[in-house]
Amino acid sequence: MKKVPNPIDRHVGSRVRMRRILLGMSQEKLGEALGLTFQQVQKYEKGTNRIGASRLQQISQTLNVPPAFFFDGAPMIENANGSEHPMPGVAEDSHSSSFVLDFIATAEGLALNKAFARIPDAKVRKRIIELVNCLAAEDAPPPPPGKNGIN
Repeated sequence: MKKVPNPIDRHVGSRVRMRRILLGMSQEKLGEALGLTFQQVQKYEKGTNRIGASRLQQISQTLNVPPAFFFDGAPMIENANGSEHPMPGVAEDSHSSSFVLDFIATAEGLALNKAFARIPDAKVRKRIIELVNCLAAEDAPPPPPGKNGIN
């Protein structure tokens, strides 16, 4: 039976991948900096191998972020009594932040964010957001009756 990666391990790995890609660093280069093979970096990024505390500290220094960065938007964790709660310091709306992080971790999300960040004019950035919202609304299914004020 195949072992399923822990959701926290997958989340931390995806944050490692996102930061590595944002810096334009290959898995090979990150592996060299950590004294690992690129295959080990792949396993960390997929969450199939858990990252230990000292290794996470080393990764955070190499990627120039605090260790807490890797837990931002992490999924809910379960208490000993079985109740779920967000990890300390994690926003309450972890589902929507997880969706955003998943998008940013894609090639399209990274390219869009890098290009958007290079636009110096705040008014132009605001207009682009308005355009994207309009385009997204055109593709969205119509709201159910009564939800838009029309019955």
